[in-house]
Amino acid sequence: MALKPKPRTNALVRLLGVSKSYTQPDGYDIPVLDDITLDIEPGQFVAILGPSGSGKSTLLRIITGLVSPSYGTVLYRGRPLDGPNPHAAMVFQSFALYPWLTVQQNVEMGLMAKGMPLKERHERARRLIDLIGLNGYEDGFPKELSGGMRQRVGFARALAVDPELLLMDEPFSALDFLTAENLRSELLDWWLDHQLPTEAILMVTHGIEEAVFMADRIIILSKNPARVVADLSVTLPHPRNRKASEFIGLVDQVYKIVTGWDEAPTAAAAPADAPAAGEAARLKPIPTGHLSMLTGLLELVADRGGRDDLYHLGSELLLEVDDLLPVTDTAELFHLAKVEEGDLILTPDGLKFCEADAAVKKAMIRDELVQIPIFRLIERVLRSKANGTMGREFFIDILEEHFSAEEAEVQLATAIYWGRYADLFHYDTDAETLYLPDEEDADSEAR
Repeated sequence: MALKPKPRTNALVRLLGVSKSYTQPDGYDIPVLDDITLDIEPGQFVAILGPSGSGKSTLLRIITGLVSPSYGTVLYRGRPLDGPNPHAAMVFQSFALYPWLTVQQNVEMGLMAKGMPLKERHERARRLIDLIGLNGYEDGFPKELSGGMRQRVGFARALAVDPELLLMDEPFSALDFLTAENLRSELLDWWLDHQLPTEAILMVTHGIEEAVFMADRIIILSKNPARVVADLSVTLPHPRNRKASEFIGLVDQVYKIVTGWDEAPTAAAAPADAPAAGEAARLKPIPTGHLSMLTGLLELVADRGGRDDLYHLGSELLLEVDDLLPVTDTAELFHLAKVEEGDLILTPDGLKFCEADAAVKKAMIRDELVQIPIFRLIERVLRSKANGTMGREFFIDILEEHFSAEEAEVQLATAIYWGRYADLFHYDTDAETLYLPDEEDADSEAR
């Protein structure tokens, strides 16, 4: 259940009923954010968590003024935000440096845009380059730097303009584990030691441990569309010990909220005899779980008695919640498992699936697929064609009436992968066509 934020009078940022939708060619609006109401106060380090595709990055861009909400109001220090926020700066996950500029020149970009005199600009950039530990690399180019060093330049460039609000969009996700860990700790030290000019930090992350380790407040979003389902205070003192029972307990609590915000699978199966007009109204997205990972995860849980804690599973397999959620959503969609209180629990069908041979596994998945609207649509189209074949672009055009162009590609790629696995239909990569299997092949598979 969502915890309603308390009214605050000194909020740096205030979002009031912010919603965002993207209009499709057919005029249908795809909602991304729905009624987001929250405040960000000075002195806060806030982490935003949520499933992949839950609109976290869109929310950041609305706060910076780069994207306008469809509905609702964004206030900065009590005044409506109109256009880019001059008091905010963003750190991106992809570094986003100009490759033809040196480290010094990249850091100075924002200062140059503000018209700062050359001498002052040089001095401020050099102070920040020293702070981030890259002194001596002022004249280096991005291609000469490691990923961690490039991200340090990204931090320096954002901090150079003295932002009151620092926004970070998964700033450590493109780095290797050790580099990310070092930079994470250093940024936290800068913040706690008041070496940063910023008054508040808002960080989008998919790492639950990262959020608990760094933030003093965690906002958890749902998906399709994103809503605030929890707003938690983190009162653990710094430096935080990941092995402490209080830390582990809070991570587990957040894991349960993130994995259990919606009792229903992402795309609930419709009855086999549902009318075609009903499914044509609006297709629901299917999760993007990889079937080999699904099989391995279920077998691992089966060996442990049919139930295991998702947080411990993720830690053991070195998977973040964003990696596990598509798999667990797929398991729920196929009625092979369910998620309760942060645990993955196999159903009787799930236990049967783990013990079955490859042919039976395929048959079980096929029986589930034919109940899902997107697969019924594909199969019906193929069966309506004399040659049982239809081009990929035809289905993309249909899906783009229900999803964004990017999501339509993801949905069809997932559907093709699952359909081929279950021998529901095949796909010719060269011709980019979907087609039904020959009857002889289907009979052979059934035998």
